[in-house]
Amino acid sequence: MICLNVLLLAKDAGDVPAIRDHLTRALRLSRTEPGCLRFDVYHSTAEPRRFVLVEHWASQQALDAHRLAEAYTTIYKAHVMPLVDREGHPATLLD
Repeated sequence: MICLNVLLLAKDAGDVPAIRDHLTRALRLSRTEPGCLRFDVYHSTAEPRRFVLVEHWASQQALDAHRLAEAYTTIYKAHVMPLVDREGHPATLLD
């Protein structure tokens, strides 16, 4: 299993509603992709410009396919990434 946590910080507070809408659309599509075990997006109540993505993929191949799919290419990459500072954190899930 591939686990990925992504921290996003809106560059401009005025973009937060648009980012939220784009991420909501992207998560709905991502959850339907083969190999997606978990895809959650959190919007911080303490820091309104902050979003956290928690993704679990069945394999590297599933994650690679996600990065070619509509949710990533036409929504996330095109509309979210230009508006945020991004930190990706691949992780190991502890048992």
